[in-house]
Amino acid sequence: MIGRLNHVAIAVGNLASAMKLYRETLGAEVSEPLPQPAHGVTVVFIQLPNTKIELLEPLGEASPIAKFLERNPDGGIHHICYEVDDLLAARDRLKAGGARVLGDGEPKIGAHGKPVLFLHPKDFNGTLIELEQI
Repeated sequence: MIGRLNHVAIAVGNLASAMKLYRETLGAEVSEPLPQPAHGVTVVFIQLPNTKIELLEPLGEASPIAKFLERNPDGGIHHICYEVDDLLAARDRLKAGGARVLGDGEPKIGAHGKPVLFLHPKDFNGTLIELEQI
């Protein structure tokens, strides 16, 4: 059902500092910040040969990333994203197997402009999973 790893998302408290670290220390190709008000985050994409890293900074106090950073002040991995061929079929199969889909269960448009769903971390060894339609 799941396809390739699309990205690993890392929550950061200071996006400019994290961008500098990846660009200057690691020599990575780093995009410009992209505010995503519907998701309460500003994102930066780091392109790797085989996947992407997504840096997430809170955008507003209601941001889910702000809550994550309250619990993890140094930041850290927030979620991992897998690609799927058919997001609705994947959702239905997961729900039938007892997995919990977060929110209302309907796909939203993610930071990459494609439909996404999130799966409850308690159902996946403590890891928040994002599924993205390819």
